[in-house]
Amino acid sequence: MENFFNYISKPVSSEDVDVWLRINNIIPEKLELFKDFVQSLNMLIEETYLGEHNKGVETTIRLSSEDNKKHFEWCFNKVIENFHKEKIDFKKKGEHFDYFKVFFDDVFYNQKEENIRKSVNIFFLELFDLDKPFTKSDLDMIGIIYKMLDKNLSSPKK
Repeated sequence: MENFFNYISKPVSSEDVDVWLRINNIIPEKLELFKDFVQSLNMLIEETYLGEHNKGVETTIRLSSEDNKKHFEWCFNKVIENFHKEKIDFKKKGEHFDYFKVFFDDVFYNQKEENIRKSVNIFFLELFDLDKPFTKSDLDMIGIIYKMLDKNLSSPKK
């Protein structure tokens, strides 16, 4: 149990973080790009969602899971389209789509606690902040997201 507690809470030294980034071939500038991708997706989901989470409000609109799926797909494709305008091409489908679909289903669409839905932006800002202390858990999550988005970043066309 102590190992798990240390995994999620004990800060890793900045020297060890630098070594970890190099060992995992994580380029800070590309990490910044991926942070922008995730932040853009989260912001678009929050700003364009028409469903209402508050119970007891007269004008509550309940969207079906199919509506939520379509909303997520529209947001994801819109973010990809926006990055394409900047000559940065992500694949439209792949494990990155599946990962973020499940993530946003859990923490946004199906989340009853408003404070959790509202904390997603802060979560990603802190997760990708290279100036703050990291735990091993943070580094593992960064590594997963980085490798997944890197794998689904299309090669430049010649």
